[in-house]
Amino acid sequence: MRILILGGTTEASALVRGLLPHSGLSVTLSLAGRTAAPVVDAIPTRIGGFGGPEGLACYLREQAIDRLVDATHPFAARIGRNAHGAAEAAGVPLLAIRRPAWTRKPGDAWTEVDTVAGCVAALGDVPRRVFLTVGRMEVAAFAAAPQHDYVVRTIEPLGDALPVPRLTAIRARGPFDAAAEVALMRDASVDVLVTKNAGGAATYGKIAAARTLGLPVVIVRQPWKPMVDAVADAAAAVERLAGAGRDHATLRGV
Repeated sequence: MRILILGGTTEASALVRGLLPHSGLSVTLSLAGRTAAPVVDAIPTRIGGFGGPEGLACYLREQAIDRLVDATHPFAARIGRNAHGAAEAAGVPLLAIRRPAWTRKPGDAWTEVDTVAGCVAALGDVPRRVFLTVGRMEVAAFAAAPQHDYVVRTIEPLGDALPVPRLTAIRARGPFDAAAEVALMRDASVDVLVTKNAGGAATYGKIAAARTLGLPVVIVRQPWKPMVDAVADAAAAVERLAGAGRDHATLRGV
């Protein structure tokens, strides 16, 4: 059974590792190519876009893909929509891994917004020391609020993506534990955390740290994605796909 995984997340990597021991599965991983040095798993990997849902549907047909898996980031809304449209057009079953969003706990002081631009407005006019973790591609929005001091953490080098007078750039890839995040925020004299509600455990440490330190959090809600067949984690996806692989082999008389 031929499987195409749209990846770039910890779930996608865990899914690949989980599928490797299962015979009868031919797995290809697709990465968007937005990271200069992506973490590539030991399977055939395709890097780059498909050209929208039509291009992805064409690829599914040409490569005789039997299952499409959307294991992209919760904020990869466009890819999620494209996967849904392509799977329907090509007649290929789609399975999505939908990481549950974080929820408030006692002690959390959240201001929830729908967009990164909403975060800029929520910070207000009074200068603050901002720990910014929304990804390099979206930090430019904060140039509209140069009165703040920014501590920005990204996977890719920040470069000139955020032209503001006071900026501290940190380059790092998660996971980040809560104790380390508490130390970072204390050392940097952070007043407020700005982030996206990515869900999962890998970057939850900053949320727990803000709670421990009594810091407010401005957080972007997860975007809407089409309703599709979905599971919450890689383990559930492995179980579903391995079972489908066995059924596929039975139908073929293997």
